[in-house]
Amino acid sequence: MNFGFTEIIWIVLLLFTVLPMIQQRSIAVRRLSLLRKIEEKRQSRVISLIHRQEAISLLGIPISRYINVEDSEHILRAIRLTPDDMPIDLILHTPGGLVLASEQIARALQQHQAKVTVFVPHYAMSGGTLISLAADEIILDPNAVLGPVDPQLGQYPAASILKVVQQKNINRIDDNTLILADMAEKAVRQVQEFVETLLLDKMSAAKAKELARMLAEGRWTHDYPITCEKLREMELPSICNEMPLEVYELMELYPQPAQQRPSVQYIPLPYDNSKKPPR
Repeated sequence: MNFGFTEIIWIVLLLFTVLPMIQQRSIAVRRLSLLRKIEEKRQSRVISLIHRQEAISLLGIPISRYINVEDSEHILRAIRLTPDDMPIDLILHTPGGLVLASEQIARALQQHQAKVTVFVPHYAMSGGTLISLAADEIILDPNAVLGPVDPQLGQYPAASILKVVQQKNINRIDDNTLILADMAEKAVRQVQEFVETLLLDKMSAAKAKELARMLAEGRWTHDYPITCEKLREMELPSICNEMPLEVYELMELYPQPAQQRPSVQYIPLPYDNSKKPPR
């Protein structure tokens, strides 16, 4: 059978269109299979909230992912479908997102009667930390981190906006900044109050209030890494070195978009400790 140039072009375009769809479908099936494997192993409802940049369309354009109301709708539905006496395991990997969506998820997890465990294989920043604080137990990779929950207004930290108003003469501050400062004050207070309610069943009222203020007042930059050791100092129920291998396997099924020149390369096999790496 002979194909003309036009037919070959159409076949190539069809392959470039269909193959990524088949690959994505295969990955989706493997994800669900792995989630089920973890559920059977731990006798729990396993929910994943994983935000990574994945390739889309023919051009492989990366899209940014963060916690939004669609995420909260899906997770709230999963929690509603979970029996009250069944533990929930949430695998969490996110840079954060909308406060509203994060608080909805955290509140729903806190109200679940059975044990709630959050697994953080790499990081759960901002809204991800807010969700983690609702759990009965936080299990982190030894190098995983959480972050502060100080609210952000657009590109500015709420705490920094308040600091401007405190340091400058009010007559030299424009109206927009004053309006932002009013919003910032409310945002910080609201987040502090919510974090405090999440912590009250884990520690004394005084300690919960102090810790909520520490996490929300803007003491650190928004990307400050809160390690497992730091969480222990805060008296939060955190555990290191007990991450199930299946969680790492699941993360591998959320690939980053391919690059022509990868930034990181290594031979993906564990070395025998008794042998030296090849030279």
